[in-house]
Amino acid sequence: MKVGVLGSGVVGQTLGGHLARQGHDVVLGTRSPDELGGKRGLEQTSLQEWVDGTDGRGRVESFEAAARHGEVVINATAGTGSLDALRIAGEQNLAGKILIDVSNPLDFSRGMPPTLTVSNTDSLGEQIQRAFPECRVVKALNTVTAALMVDPIRVGGGDHHLFISGNDDEAKRQVTGWLQGWFGWRHVIDLGDITTARGTEMVLPLWVRLLSTLGTPMFNFRVVQ
Repeated sequence: MKVGVLGSGVVGQTLGGHLARQGHDVVLGTRSPDELGGKRGLEQTSLQEWVDGTDGRGRVESFEAAARHGEVVINATAGTGSLDALRIAGEQNLAGKILIDVSNPLDFSRGMPPTLTVSNTDSLGEQIQRAFPECRVVKALNTVTAALMVDPIRVGGGDHHLFISGNDDEAKRQVTGWLQGWFGWRHVIDLGDITTARGTEMVLPLWVRLLSTLGTPMFNFRVVQ
């Protein structure tokens, strides 16, 4: 499958690299596609190193090129820049496509812990859906760290839950199948329409506190009835 990934930080590199190594044709979109040597992300990996590790199936281009390339597009940009990045990618390149939105509205301008730029009565997922009404937005993967997104078995043998939100039921069914097939997620809970992204985005302040307390990002939530 042709996959466009918007965002060249650790989340974009992790998702895109995993999919490329599985055999998908991946274009990683960034604001500066000609600057491959600079280190990016928490693990300090350059984009050239990322390309070299994709077995020839990953390349770095502009946001616009990545969105145009993808049969499905993943938004892995920082939440404060997501709407701007998607506008650069181009509404015409996103129309009719499923957009898996992994971003969170985290504001680090005052240091740690971050605050949310939007909450309670709105969400970044909703803002994206309103800005791009012809795009089928599915919020997913935003409540776990990047390494766990692509390898859930690393925590609790994979016996924990992922949440998705979106207005298009068929798009959510497709995304659920991809989450299972691409990454091995066994438990995916459909919360409902895109307004339910408010809940998963507002989990992040708790997630950050747990990160500080546990000393590791390798954890997740399990829903028990």
